[in-house]
Amino acid sequence: MKKYNCILIYNEERNKILFCKRKKPPYRGLWNLIGGKIEDGETSFDAAYRELYEETGITDKDTELIYLMDMVYYQTDMKLEIFGGILNKEVTLVEEFQTLSWIDAKEDFFDCGRFAGDGNIGHIVRMMERELKKGK
Repeated sequence: MKKYNCILIYNEERNKILFCKRKKPPYRGLWNLIGGKIEDGETSFDAAYRELYEETGITDKDTELIYLMDMVYYQTDMKLEIFGGILNKEVTLVEEFQTLSWIDAKEDFFDCGRFAGDGNIGHIVRMMERELKKGK
């Protein structure tokens, strides 16, 4: 089974979420969460921190990730692991390949004309918001 991850990162104030604009299919031109492929032999957390660093410059010292959920797509033999975190300080983003942008956390992330994932990003944000409310 192929394994990938997505990482939802809030700024310190928890009012913005970090997105990248996809340059490749699927969802070319739409905003997506940070993430990528989990390599063979790599732990889920190691892969999430590696992808986060490669795509943004954010390190494990800048945020603590939680494993939020996963989704298995049986038809394509693929598992998507979802992580979330909040920055503990302001960071300077380093773009690897795709444009990065902080987007207001109150946006309609179910807007499939703007955001990748066929509505999954909206669901992921809702689940993360529930986790954040538990931790208050």
